[in-house]
Amino acid sequence: MNKLSFFAPAILLAIASSCNTSQRNTGSTATDSITTVNEPTDTSLTAKLSIPATISLDHPIEMTFTVYNPTDSVMKFCKWHTPFEPLMSKYLDIVSDTDGEVNYLGPMAKRIMPPPANSYLSISPSDSILAKVDLKKGYDLTKPGTYTIKYNSDGISRLIVHDSVIFTIN
Repeated sequence: MNKLSFFAPAILLAIASSCNTSQRNTGSTATDSITTVNEPTDTSLTAKLSIPATISLDHPIEMTFTVYNPTDSVMKFCKWHTPFEPLMSKYLDIVSDTDGEVNYLGPMAKRIMPPPANSYLSISPSDSILAKVDLKKGYDLTKPGTYTIKYNSDGISRLIVHDSVIFTIN
């Protein structure tokens, strides 16, 4: 029992340190180009989610993710955990008003840290860029109801999303 008391905190410390996400990256998006980045640190970029208020169950559930650069400088952000790359991670929390959290069904990529330069997108001053994603391709959205979407990956992309969005599936 004494040995277990000694090793348990050491194991927990090792696990916690291996999950450290303190190496955060920021940046901006450009419509077609990928720009090399050296340790981006600015977090001035913001993003907004939008989706139609009502969607038919037999149609795609298309959400738009728009990134804004309100600064007077070119900005960069990491495209990981955003719709700017193919669906590779659970970057949204989707909750049903009646059934709780919606299951994520897509892939979960493991990544090297820090992200390589080709993982960043640039966005010009006072510009914006958008990406669309069909949420049915990664989330179990098969029941009618009202849902709330919240972006959960600002620690990876360094994009700030202030609001959640609500939509209804008929």
